[in-house]
Amino acid sequence: MKTFKMLSLELLKDEKLQSYPLTDGIIINQENSHKSWILEMYMDRQYAADFVPYLGTDTIINVRAVISYPDNEPAPFRVVVQDIVEMPDHEHVSVLLKGTLDSGRRQYAEQLLLELVEKGLTGDDLLEKFKSDMRARPRLRNSTK
Repeated sequence: MKTFKMLSLELLKDEKLQSYPLTDGIIINQENSHKSWILEMYMDRQYAADFVPYLGTDTIINVRAVISYPDNEPAPFRVVVQDIVEMPDHEHVSVLLKGTLDSGRRQYAEQLLLELVEKGLTGDDLLEKFKSDMRARPRLRNSTK
């Protein structure tokens, strides 16, 4: 197993990314045959309401997490909500997610570049838009990611 610090998390909800500030977070690559990952977030209690509808449903949700360093590209995961635990201070919760790393991540740059070229961007305009979108990671036309 390998563990990593989780710095931020975004949930894809109604075709939009919702960001959640974390007090703390950890990601564990279980390195098993199922390629399972565990994500645990320690966050303000107010954000738990967004995860409660998925608890116990086995509904797969799409999230993106920044791991280890703020400048790292967000890693996409397909997860289910396993548990939500209120902390003794009654101000924070622990949200436990389990799932897999989304394999579509590797093709994102190529798909983005193709879309930008199809829009007619060239030269410096293409380079600047590509850099900007690689940071922002907008949803692509031909992608379910």
